[in-house]
Amino acid sequence: MVYFASGLHQLVAGVICCLFGVIVNGQSDTTTIPTATTAQPQPVISDPVTHEVFPLSLTDPDNIPQSDTADPHPLPPTASSSQILRQAITQIQSIAANAAFGNNQCARCQASLEVAKFVALSAPDQGPNLAVSLCEYFDYSSNCTANYGPLALGPIFTQVVAYADVGGYDGQLLCSEFLGLCSVPPTLPLNLTGWFSKPKPNPLPPPRKPTGERLKVLHISDLHIDPLLRPNCTSGLCCRENAYNSESPHTPLLPAPRFGYFLCDAPYALIAAGSEATGFNFTLFTGDMLAHDPEYQQSRAYNEYSEVVLFDLIKRMLGPGPVYVTLGNHDSYPTDLAAPLSMGGELGQQFSWLYAHVTALWEYQGWMPAASVDYSRAHYAAYMVRRTDGLRIISLNTNLCNSNYFNYINASHPDTSGMMRFLTDELQAAEDAGDRAWIIGHVPSGWDGTNSLYNPTDLCSVDRYTPHVIANIFWGHMHEDELSIFYTNNGTNMSAETAQAVSWSGPSVTPLTNLNSGFRMYEIDSGTFEVLDAYTWKSPVDTYSQLDSQLEYGPTFEFEYSTRDAYGRNIPWGANDPLNATWWHLVTEQMEANSSLVSDVWNNYQGKGSIFIPPCTGECVTARICYIRSGSSSIAKQNCPAGYGSVQ
Repeated sequence: MVYFASGLHQLVAGVICCLFGVIVNGQSDTTTIPTATTAQPQPVISDPVTHEVFPLSLTDPDNIPQSDTADPHPLPPTASSSQILRQAITQIQSIAANAAFGNNQCARCQASLEVAKFVALSAPDQGPNLAVSLCEYFDYSSNCTANYGPLALGPIFTQVVAYADVGGYDGQLLCSEFLGLCSVPPTLPLNLTGWFSKPKPNPLPPPRKPTGERLKVLHISDLHIDPLLRPNCTSGLCCRENAYNSESPHTPLLPAPRFGYFLCDAPYALIAAGSEATGFNFTLFTGDMLAHDPEYQQSRAYNEYSEVVLFDLIKRMLGPGPVYVTLGNHDSYPTDLAAPLSMGGELGQQFSWLYAHVTALWEYQGWMPAASVDYSRAHYAAYMVRRTDGLRIISLNTNLCNSNYFNYINASHPDTSGMMRFLTDELQAAEDAGDRAWIIGHVPSGWDGTNSLYNPTDLCSVDRYTPHVIANIFWGHMHEDELSIFYTNNGTNMSAETAQAVSWSGPSVTPLTNLNSGFRMYEIDSGTFEVLDAYTWKSPVDTYSQLDSQLEYGPTFEFEYSTRDAYGRNIPWGANDPLNATWWHLVTEQMEANSSLVSDVWNNYQGKGSIFIPPCTGECVTARICYIRSGSSSIAKQNCPAGYGSVQ
């Protein structure tokens, strides 16, 4: 027994007696109070309300409790998906109005994306409804449900915000590219350590010798067939029966000619006329088959219909020569999209229907050998064809390199889709075999920096595999006659000596927007596969209305220019020397010395001689030369004046 000493201890005992005596067993009992102690007393306490005795463990000094597991705090009830949607809308509206953000619209945007992300993760069925509600609240479109509802882009947005780092680099890119609320984040440095299986040969293998035999290669692009085009309709400027002109809602101001017009995509007859030329060794088609329809007017069946019609037409018009095709951004449904396989499962395979269908059609037409079919079907309709003459055609799906919403998932990674890995491996195989390679795709990697992603900073493989493997690169997409040069070390030093490769952007068959229709033919040395000259044809769209009164003639394509003659008159260059990157850099030096070569010549050819081409003077001339020297978007963004890339 522990005893209290007299004096102070008696006082303590008295206080304890006063405190506890009335509640120990409901009675005052001082006989249980010790007179001396080395620890707090542990009286037996009962609750007069519940009549339960409190356990000694509550005040046991040797076992201090860490948490109350018997009485957890309540949580709010699980919200239904509709409640989550309502709260998300309210929160984003609060973020938009919150003065604490000041003028930082970027922070507002990314904070709102964070709210949307948790909706996408917890109630994905409400993601499209959130997209529609925000579209209406911020007045982003006049037809929000049709554009962003569950049958349009709503599910795509839901997937992207669910998977993207919306609070970080991905979110800043999304808010910059699609809403203009963030500045463009800096291009991330490209770490190529371990990327290449072998170093670049030093010295380079001896170049292939020219044969003197010239092959003719047709380059067509951006057909954009419009099977719904209807001339002589009763609504405004009319390519479609449902077109509308607010200034003349009932009477057409300018009915579309039956062969198309400057604000129309291409009817069958125009595409057939552009495919009438024959005698080519092979053809490149750099993508975009479908019209510029909004997503809500498209469907999977409409895509497949257009593919069948166009490939059959091309085969019938061009004959038995092979056609090497690449997919364009308008060849997917919805437009611009391709999901990386790294998303996994159903999401990673959501566009496999497209890749399987076009691959089967290419095989059916005899354009794709059996060895390429399986890879194309399983990997974005990207493929390599090795020709018997030692040229490899490497076709990329550039939807995985442009402003495709899915490209903003893990955007800090330079190759989420694996497309650059595929390209590098194919180029390495070509180098090992001593072959040359052409790269074809749709969206250019460079020019004015408005189309391709900034990461990676370059088609990183170009520097590694030029000049001995890559002979040429061919794009479409721009609808205009353009070209860009790749240099060593990602363009840090631009000169005739450092120029490595050229990318040619083919003119479009469609006149949209305000352009003439056109195509190009290259003369190629059959041994080096270098371009010896390029010839462009155009069809003057402003004459099409004159053809409506008769049925005997259709639109004609007239010779426009020879590249060598147009730009090379003052360059000392052999008649059989290739129009390679060195030659093109010398052309840009001529442009710097004589601005009329840009303002009068290049500018006119860029729009295929259209009557609507705007002038290019002053800073525009400087910008165009800079675009020609920009093989990648990040270089153009870093070096060039903005806003002069197009004549449309």
